[in-house]
Amino acid sequence: MLIFRCYIRDRLKLNFRDFSLKRLVLACGLGLCAAAGHSDNDYFNQPAAQFSVPDIGAGVGLIDQQKEQMIGEKVYRQVQKQMPVIQNPWLEDQLLSIFSQILSQTKLQQPIGLMVINDPQINAFAVPGGLFALNAGLINSARNTDEVAGVMAHEIAHVTQRHYSRSQETFKGQGLLALAGILVGALVASQADGDAGAAVMMGSQAALLDQQLTYSRNQEREADRIGMQYMYAAGYSPHSMADFFEVMHRSTSRLSFMPDFWLTHPLTTERMSEARLRANQLPAVKRNLNDQDFEIIKWYTRVLSRQTTEQQLNLMVQRNDFPGQLALTAYQLQQGDFQAAQVALDQAKKHNKMHPLQVLFQTDIYLGQNQLDNALKSISSAARIMPENRALNYKYAETLIRAKQPDQARTIVQRFLNSNTRDVSGWRLMQLAANAAPDSSIKAANVLRYRAEVEYWSGYEETAIKSLIHAQRISKGNQSLSATIGQRLKQMQQTRQFKI
Repeated sequence: MLIFRCYIRDRLKLNFRDFSLKRLVLACGLGLCAAAGHSDNDYFNQPAAQFSVPDIGAGVGLIDQQKEQMIGEKVYRQVQKQMPVIQNPWLEDQLLSIFSQILSQTKLQQPIGLMVINDPQINAFAVPGGLFALNAGLINSARNTDEVAGVMAHEIAHVTQRHYSRSQETFKGQGLLALAGILVGALVASQADGDAGAAVMMGSQAALLDQQLTYSRNQEREADRIGMQYMYAAGYSPHSMADFFEVMHRSTSRLSFMPDFWLTHPLTTERMSEARLRANQLPAVKRNLNDQDFEIIKWYTRVLSRQTTEQQLNLMVQRNDFPGQLALTAYQLQQGDFQAAQVALDQAKKHNKMHPLQVLFQTDIYLGQNQLDNALKSISSAARIMPENRALNYKYAETLIRAKQPDQARTIVQRFLNSNTRDVSGWRLMQLAANAAPDSSIKAANVLRYRAEVEYWSGYEETAIKSLIHAQRISKGNQSLSATIGQRLKQMQQTRQFKI
């Protein structure tokens, strides 16, 4: 992983009893820029473009694939609860499209999720079972799609090689908690009371830490090597992984608060050179130097994560920059200035590019001005033309709910939930649709059971169970609905007992 950064909203109120999430994320590898590079001579002796990916099969190690999926889903819920996740279907699906191209080069099944964390640090992590997360700062620092693909490929390699399971086998989980203590201490020392951070770090076991670092360095080397093969096979330039190493090196060189052990294992020129040599072993892949699609993703991410200014966006608009015009529209929508948003959007429309964001933004402007008929006209045709586009169809469902057509909205959203039950945005729309439905004997039960799914996948498992218990109690007059709620309640109660 890249540098793991614990997310603490109340800096001095960190509960040090619960290291499970930090420990698990750290176990997947210390990070692209945390471990020192070492030569891998066996790799360089291979003919160009010949892949050598170890086949770590199912059932190998302490944790089997079924348990790994349970771990991934558990962490997914904890991340939703503890970290500032950006909930944006369009952005999620754009990144998932890149991710899926790389994932198709592996034997992994459908991932649990790809999440975007609202944090300016360059960071990413992978969790057993197929949960992947990227920081907004990583996207904002990348210069093209291929650099993001390199990070994704590295993280996918952590999962395909089952590094967490292998770490657990080797160290019985002890070294992981010690490492978590060091990193949490580093964060506290940097953000709050230095003495408090030092106390946490001194409480960790140095011997176990040293052993874990050695093992994680080997994992990082393996993830670099195999990840580069994955990204090349998916059509991305392997040189972009080495390019982004340089970006990270410049970023981490500005950090002064990291503990000594971290500074003794930097992203060295040796490791960057090794990545470049590996890339040279593969046939050249033409780079897209004018990657406008990625520029749209990046600048939209900067708006969503509040890592840009109106002045920056106006400068782009003055250059008639299409990504900048879309980003300024999003910025003005974020500020609630619908007139200014319309001005920026009209400029973007002059490029005659039918981009989905234009439809989404136009619909949001109409909804913000309570022009429901215009909003429906704006979104309905695009959603029907692209029934697979989750962002357009979710916006269509939202508009239908506002227009008092909740049944049609539920039908649209349910299609996507059937293929991904962890979709928090979808469950929120289902709850809104149920609440907008006409009064009936099952209305309250439906609102409660959809609310329970939102709560459950947002990490509030106990609250979700209480909502379902209430839903089951008031649905006793409907045997079918009561049975459905009862079955889901049993599932939630069982998974709540699972410990990482």
